[in-house]
Amino acid sequence: MEKKDFMMRAIKLSIESVKNGGGPFGAVIVKDGMIIAEASNSVTIDHDPTAHAEVNAIRKATSRLHTFDLSGCEIYTSCEPCPMCLGAIYWAHIDKIYYANDRKDAAEIGFDDDFIYEEFSVPVSQRKKPMEPFMRDEAIKAFRLWSEKSDKVEY
Repeated sequence: MEKKDFMMRAIKLSIESVKNGGGPFGAVIVKDGMIIAEASNSVTIDHDPTAHAEVNAIRKATSRLHTFDLSGCEIYTSCEPCPMCLGAIYWAHIDKIYYANDRKDAAEIGFDDDFIYEEFSVPVSQRKKPMEPFMRDEAIKAFRLWSEKSDKVEY
């Protein structure tokens, strides 16, 4: 299969998703020229705001490969990843992202993620969602335990 085939599969998943009551997004994860996972958006179907196509595909890929590290993989998405999905792609160590529609195309149909991208550059005290430090002294204990743990699996 070629790049075009992988992207066509992601696009087909996005179209099928709309027909089945999901959002218009699809994603395919490829390793060594083979699809190892594919998914569509199921936010409304699963009542889960994190059930974006890319996140669903990452969950399937990591489950199939029995690892949290998807180095050596590429992801093909029907749309430029939102901030949450982009973060998940980075945490999964996926090597490359291919996308079809961009975030402007998504904004035109009501999926405008730019406000989230913009929030990242705003100081915490000025963000639209109030954020307040609370009980750091108690919480830091877990970080200390992690730091001192000799047999931890880093990720």
